[in-house]
Amino acid sequence: MQFPQRFSNLPEYAFPRLRRLLDVHPSGGTPVHMTIGEPRHAFPAWITDIIAENAAGFGKYPPNEGAAELLGAIGDWIGTRYGVPVDADRQVMALNGTREGLFNAAIALCAEAKGSARPVVLTPNPFYQVYAVAALAVAAEPIYVPATAETGFLPDYAALPPAVLDRCAIAYLCSPSNPQGAVASRAYWEALIRLAEKHDFRIFADECYSEIYRGDAPLGAMQVAHEMGADPERVVIFHSLSKRSNLPGLRSGFAAAGPQTMTALRQLRAYSGAPLPLPLQMAAAAVWRDEDHVRENRALYQRKFDIVDRVFDGIDGCGAPDAGFFLWLPVPDSIGDGEAAAVKLWRETGVRVLPGAYLSRDVGTENPGRDYIRVALVAEEDEMQRGLERLRDCIFR
Repeated sequence: MQFPQRFSNLPEYAFPRLRRLLDVHPSGGTPVHMTIGEPRHAFPAWITDIIAENAAGFGKYPPNEGAAELLGAIGDWIGTRYGVPVDADRQVMALNGTREGLFNAAIALCAEAKGSARPVVLTPNPFYQVYAVAALAVAAEPIYVPATAETGFLPDYAALPPAVLDRCAIAYLCSPSNPQGAVASRAYWEALIRLAEKHDFRIFADECYSEIYRGDAPLGAMQVAHEMGADPERVVIFHSLSKRSNLPGLRSGFAAAGPQTMTALRQLRAYSGAPLPLPLQMAAAAVWRDEDHVRENRALYQRKFDIVDRVFDGIDGCGAPDAGFFLWLPVPDSIGDGEAAAVKLWRETGVRVLPGAYLSRDVGTENPGRDYIRVALVAEEDEMQRGLERLRDCIFR
């Protein structure tokens, strides 16, 4: 029996690979797990009441594109957060988590060819692995563009050869970025949108970490495109309640774009989507309409950012991120690479982190994540601080 070869060269998913790497018992203190970006702050307490009140909805098929109440709440949130008026009935689609949307949007929107050539999908490197899998699923060529300290931890797509950009169908961008926490500026978004207009490609803006930040709220791709007067079909944004509201298990996200783009997304979803059950949609609608819990959550992360800055005071490259809840820490030459650091930390201190190479792709002999580790700041403050202090003393002193 034959199997498709298009996924045969994918690297193994990060966490099974990590389990194999750290298949030893630590000799340090109580283990501190800082690998997975699963929020552990409390979600809104009233959400379970809303689910119970709407439990009869489990007896109905939910609409694929989202119930009117949920779409309306999302549309209002976009308008308030980004100042962009949207027609929720035509420009918003509810998702069963954004991973589904980021993958299926490529299937719905990537042309079979760009001109007479194989299409290209651009992705930052490091990156969320679904970007690459989506590119391969539509038989496009994924191009991994370094997002390093030299480029502000965001990819410099404009530096690619014009012939590559002419073949581009989709460019993924995560801002605030996972894993580095970099935020795209207005100038960055404007330049990328102009590049997309010049070479006729779409931007898929993964903005799942947009509500966890220090200082000013990150700008959004749709916001900047609207202010520029760009074609609303040029940008597709993806958001989720997972990080904003500590509800990764609710699986509530959305995609928003111009009406023609959303028609194509909805058409595919009618056949392949897994819509959120109605009681969960009603709960999600209420969560999108509430900002009090979001401000409280952001304040908790800001306290964690302060702890990070105190723990790593004086150590270059190890401060808290601008946004998101990961640290992207450079490994000293004396330790080796990210894998060596992860093994040393686990064996000697019981702190579990993720090697940066597991989130990156080898391009030739280079891997932009090889000399980094990713550290999730999702644990309670005391546990997080204990883990960070062990990490600092083991790796940086």
